[in-house]
Amino acid sequence: MSRYTPPLTLTTRMLGLIADISEQIGQLSAVSENQQTPQLRRGNRIRTIHASLAIENNTLSVAQVTAVLAGQRVLGLPREIQEVRNAFAAYEAMSGWRPDSRIDLLRAHELLMQGLIDDAGQLRSAGVGIYRGDQLVHMAPPPSRVTHLIDDLLAWVGSSDWHPLIVSCVFHYEFEFIHPFADGNGRMGRLWQTLLLSRWRPVLAYLPVEAVIRDQQEAYYAALSASDRLAESTPFVEFMLHSLKVALAEAIRNEPVTDQVTDQVTDQVARLLHALRGGGVFKVSELMEQLGLAHKATFRGNYLKPALACGFIEMTDPESPRSPAQRYRLTQLGRQATMGSG
Repeated sequence: MSRYTPPLTLTTRMLGLIADISEQIGQLSAVSENQQTPQLRRGNRIRTIHASLAIENNTLSVAQVTAVLAGQRVLGLPREIQEVRNAFAAYEAMSGWRPDSRIDLLRAHELLMQGLIDDAGQLRSAGVGIYRGDQLVHMAPPPSRVTHLIDDLLAWVGSSDWHPLIVSCVFHYEFEFIHPFADGNGRMGRLWQTLLLSRWRPVLAYLPVEAVIRDQQEAYYAALSASDRLAESTPFVEFMLHSLKVALAEAIRNEPVTDQVTDQVTDQVARLLHALRGGGVFKVSELMEQLGLAHKATFRGNYLKPALACGFIEMTDPESPRSPAQRYRLTQLGRQATMGSG
């Protein structure tokens, strides 16, 4: 039994969010627990990796991340390409790790940071401060305390009878506070929270909550800072629970249109993929004409966005989504889907 219990004030907002999230998971599990295809899971994992690395200033686009993982040549910084490969390897290995094991935590960090830092897979041996710009926002505990603090935290994770949602969020905050590694702490904290959530509900292994965090990056850092000031994780737990709720709402919204390839991809997405099957690149107006559609909002909502979210199609200019010169084409994933759908 762990003697350490992280400080936390349970709030009515947390309880409300837990109730909402549990209901959402029920909705999502009803349609996808045993039905998510490898393509859909891979699409969500790509979004997860892209967002988690973007938070750490990786500049590769979703399309570039997809291409790297498909083994294609990508114009980009070698370090950023290595970060993508490492992150994918780490998330793929996640199901084999125990959330309360220091050995597994170190293995995960080694996978995540190999080739990027010299001491991948080792707890830090130097002091570290976290800066936003020129401002010191957090001074992490001294290196002499790191092993003890991490062991206490992992022992608590293994023995806590708190709700798994709370445990995962508290772990994430406490991990960032300890900052146990020389580099890669942010992406490790997000990876390990996903591991904890996936042990509770397997459907959460592929929930791209990182994309929500990336869109609210300032609020993410503000919640960490607010928890530091209070000396308890309460503000951060509320922020993370809300982010999970937003990510689940998006997953439920997308589920009917991203549910499965072949017979389970919606007719609309299948029609769009069929229109692109011959290769080439097309403008929105050209695709609408091929599909016999006149209403742009319907086309975007029912055809284009779901296909993009699944990773079945990509933009020719992802850095400028609204460019008048924007075209769309099938990805390798999309080509596989069209082969499966006949």
